[in-house]
Amino acid sequence: MKKALITYGGWEGHHPEYGAKLFADLLRQAEFEVELSDTLEIYCDRDRMAAQDLIVQNWTMAKITREQFAGLSEAVENGCGLGGFHGGLCDSFRENSDYQFMTGGQFVAHPGNIIDYRVDIRDAEHPVTRGLSSFDMHSEQYYMHVDPAVTVLATTTFTGEHRAECAGVVMPVVWIKSWGKGRVFYCSLGHEPKDFDVPQCREIIRRGLIFASERPE
Repeated sequence: MKKALITYGGWEGHHPEYGAKLFADLLRQAEFEVELSDTLEIYCDRDRMAAQDLIVQNWTMAKITREQFAGLSEAVENGCGLGGFHGGLCDSFRENSDYQFMTGGQFVAHPGNIIDYRVDIRDAEHPVTRGLSSFDMHSEQYYMHVDPAVTVLATTTFTGEHRAECAGVVMPVVWIKSWGKGRVFYCSLGHEPKDFDVPQCREIIRRGLIFASERPE
């Protein structure tokens, strides 16, 4: 049985405990043994980290110590998957550029706040997005700084209605990348619980976490 560690905390506006428990249940249904932690200090426990197949982080706008980051990075470099969504993975530690390098991106804005927008599937053959169609969201449309080395699976296009400078910008929404021997998965959706009522949103994150847990041969 695969093992998954889910850490959650930080800004309460992103409902970290709700998201952690939701995906803990979905991973258990996929036959994972799941442990939840509301402290980042667990990243310093090398034995527990080495035993994981997947780390799901749901922690927004906080700080990570050098030792905590080193433990997380080492686990992923050695083959453990890392996955998450929205600010829980890519607006976690604004002061740590090494962390942002690992995850592949950093949130910078959501023009217009809660708006209607479209998510376009870009790779209909990848295991994370296979068989899914483009879909609509009513939530925050994340504008991000993104590593050009990521593999993009879904995007959104900014209309410029809320910031003229963004008109026509095609922004990654779902991506994967490598960090050492480990897989990293990210989805910018998931601002609040109702976002997960959109079937494609929920399914992409579920699949993405499972994909990240699979160690490349």
